[in-house]
Amino acid sequence: MADRPYLFYELTNAICSTCYRKVEAKIVIEGERVFMHKFCPTHGRERVLISTDAAFYKQQRHFLKPGQLVKQFNTPIRYGCPYDCGICPDHEQHGCLTIVEITDHCNLTCPVCYADSGPHRPAYRSLEQVAFMLDCVVRNEGEPDIVQISGGEPTLHPAFFEILDAARRRPIKHLMVNTNGIRLAQDEAFVERLAGYMPGFEVYLQFDSLRPEVLRDLRGMDLRTVHDRALERLDRFNISTTLVVTLKKGLNDDEIGAIVNVALQYKCVRGVTLQPIQVAGRTERVDPARDRLTLGEVRQQLLRQVPWLKPADVLPVPCHPDCLAMAYALKLGGEVIPLTGLIDPQLLLDGEGNTITYERQPAFREHLFKTFSTGHAPASQALSLKQLLCCLPLVGVPETLTYENVFRLLIVQFMDAYNLDIRSVKRSCVHIVHPDGRIIPFDTFNLFYRDEREARLVALRRGVLPDAAALPDTPSAEYV
Repeated sequence: MADRPYLFYELTNAICSTCYRKVEAKIVIEGERVFMHKFCPTHGRERVLISTDAAFYKQQRHFLKPGQLVKQFNTPIRYGCPYDCGICPDHEQHGCLTIVEITDHCNLTCPVCYADSGPHRPAYRSLEQVAFMLDCVVRNEGEPDIVQISGGEPTLHPAFFEILDAARRRPIKHLMVNTNGIRLAQDEAFVERLAGYMPGFEVYLQFDSLRPEVLRDLRGMDLRTVHDRALERLDRFNISTTLVVTLKKGLNDDEIGAIVNVALQYKCVRGVTLQPIQVAGRTERVDPARDRLTLGEVRQQLLRQVPWLKPADVLPVPCHPDCLAMAYALKLGGEVIPLTGLIDPQLLLDGEGNTITYERQPAFREHLFKTFSTGHAPASQALSLKQLLCCLPLVGVPETLTYENVFRLLIVQFMDAYNLDIRSVKRSCVHIVHPDGRIIPFDTFNLFYRDEREARLVALRRGVLPDAAALPDTPSAEYV
């Protein structure tokens, strides 16, 4: 008998990328590549590239810690994931990062925008509406790890600083602003005022490329001067900054190393976040078996282009290992010292047997999860690094170690209609606030819950439960 040309690895649920109906999916391994095989009765078969690194994919599937629940669920389980988002009791993970969009207006019309933002959408959410959304985050999280103020372009909001003040009045550990940098490049007084929100504040600066043709492809214009001026001002006022790189396969995935080198030149830059394109909004459909840039491939590119990194330095993030990978390093006297590779990841997941070689292993494990959390406040992150280093043999701890010495590399993959894995969605820890107060995983929000897309969701729900028209559209009081 002939063997199948792949290894059947596991079974999950997915959605048809055409009609968004829930379908069964096989995860298969072909050499070093991992694919999702789906079948929709209406639209046929789909083959979707999931990873180009089968060994790392297997590591992701086992690098888990127990999920942390939100303090309050908001919607009942009625139709099954992903049709109950809000958050429902079947969701496994709280929000490490929660996004609050304050406007759909933007001064760019990016061809890859998942939200269809732009000058054609002039509306701003009122200060009262934003305050309500912030309260919904606190309701679910208690003391939210990270809240990101986003848009559109949030710096255009006429009540922008009032919104930051409202966030500061709430028990939010770390506040971020997601921006394209144009306002920062044009208005020095604006940047100086931002500095007043330090510490516990960070600018999430769009920084996709060093090449004009790439920026025009991704953003519609050459933003190099904008990036330079914004970074110069952020550095002068020492405002914690993360460079956020939207990656498109074959376009700018060869620039990862160069952008990391730029980031290391600025004392204000705490790290680089790499985000493969989520095929949603204005983004064009692609060949799912050939043209997708996966987390595994981004990690491979990162390792090829950054010589001071080794494979053991880039690990899955335990809260959502399918979609997040991390590398931490220290910047000390002009030298970059990778930190993550000092840890044998298996020691974190196995028992407390005699093979443990690191000192004080239970405390060490706790320090690791605290230190490498994506929702870590700057001051406590530096402190945890000192504590973690003290737990490692033969590692000296500089007394002057601060948050400015921390450099993090994060790969964030958002699932879309091609690779949506229901098993993985349940662990999503990047959430977004719906204007009506529901807290929704970012992956499903852009597919089902943004703008007019929820109308399609109503039809899908009725397909799941034929009598769904008789059910109320609002959640029952016990979940609100």
